[in-house]
Amino acid sequence: MNARRGPSLTRHLLAWVLGALVLVWATFIAFGYQTGEQEADELTDGHLASVSALLMPLAPRGLTPQVVLPPTQSPHELKAHDYQRSISVVLWDSAGRVLARTGDAPLPPFTAPDGFATLQLGDPPQPWRAFSRWDEQRGNRLTVLLSQRERDELAADIAGQVVEPGLWLLPVVALVLGLAIHRGLRPLRRLAQQVHALDTQEAQKIEDPVRFQELAANVDAINRLVERYHAALTRERALANEFAHELRTPLASLALQARSAREAPPGPARQEALGRLEEDALRAGEVLAHLLALARASRAELHEAAQPVDLDALARRVVSEFAPHAHAGGRELGLSSPGPFPLSGHPVLLELALRNLVQNALAHTPRGTQVEVELDPAARALQVADDGQQHAGPPGEATPPLQPLRLGLGHRVVEKVAALHGATFEPEVALPDARRAWRIRFAAG
Repeated sequence: MNARRGPSLTRHLLAWVLGALVLVWATFIAFGYQTGEQEADELTDGHLASVSALLMPLAPRGLTPQVVLPPTQSPHELKAHDYQRSISVVLWDSAGRVLARTGDAPLPPFTAPDGFATLQLGDPPQPWRAFSRWDEQRGNRLTVLLSQRERDELAADIAGQVVEPGLWLLPVVALVLGLAIHRGLRPLRRLAQQVHALDTQEAQKIEDPVRFQELAANVDAINRLVERYHAALTRERALANEFAHELRTPLASLALQARSAREAPPGPARQEALGRLEEDALRAGEVLAHLLALARASRAELHEAAQPVDLDALARRVVSEFAPHAHAGGRELGLSSPGPFPLSGHPVLLELALRNLVQNALAHTPRGTQVEVELDPAARALQVADDGQQHAGPPGEATPPLQPLRLGLGHRVVEKVAALHGATFEPEVALPDARRAWRIRFAAG
């Protein structure tokens, strides 16, 4: 079954890169346009000042008096350059009389300030950029004018020339970035194909080497996950086969005892058949309970995170719950612990394992047995010990029958929980004074 298709990582990266690029590009365009306008303004102001410096030595002899060229008579055919502007010149004497005038600009006031100024001239008023100066003897005053409209057109033209490369550069860069990102993500797509081709049933790993550290870390994580999954799957298969074998016997016995109870006449035979029927039902129920416990342990191994646990508090709670049952069966249940026993694990599973050990000890020892839960934080060990061998009867005396089914499956649950916590399970360890113990030893730290 194909996985649900999500957003494309290539398009996601390209969108972020292009977003950053557009932001930088827009900033560049804005500053470029502003810089172009400033340079155009400085260019036209310099042009006005240059014209005034050129014409002032010729005043008043070199200028034709009172020559005014209206716009309709301007020699536009001579404007062969984009940056050529229509300049107007006005020359006054020291008394304010116009000595010479050329261009289509309205006559500016004689009292206009020296230097650069923007004047409102004509009817209706229009802005004109002007530069005014006196000669060295202050006998003549010269004003050079340029229409603000032409000045703005020149600024817009220069600014446009500055930003024009950015207008076609953005799509080119976007295309190149898209191709580069698509090519750069090829190893990731190849890795995804290898992951899809994995067969977890056969513990297949990704064997092809990768050149990049980031992908190598992902490959290691995937291979470790495959190992864990295959190991868990192998254990579950073995346990399922064992449970199927163990469950087959009580189920077959249930059917047989049910038929015997139905066909037997009222009396001891029927009561015996009903008793066996009840016993087989309990055995089948216990197998199912252990199966559910192992399923819970497997789920915790794959999905749940470990958390801090105090085995001392956990053991006290379990012992307090089983103490009345132990006393009623003629056995004593106690706890030997020096204090807190902290570790990192799954409290539900640890409690399940301890309950199995305590329950097995109480169910398979004779009356008068002392059962004790012993904790040793220094040795990182938890054990359930009993002195049942001291209370065993003579060889010919009947003893409570052991039930291999319950002992075997219960211990498999304990082994599973111990392995999940990086611990080892040691069954039936011989202790001094004819005692024996079932021990879980945790790794140091």
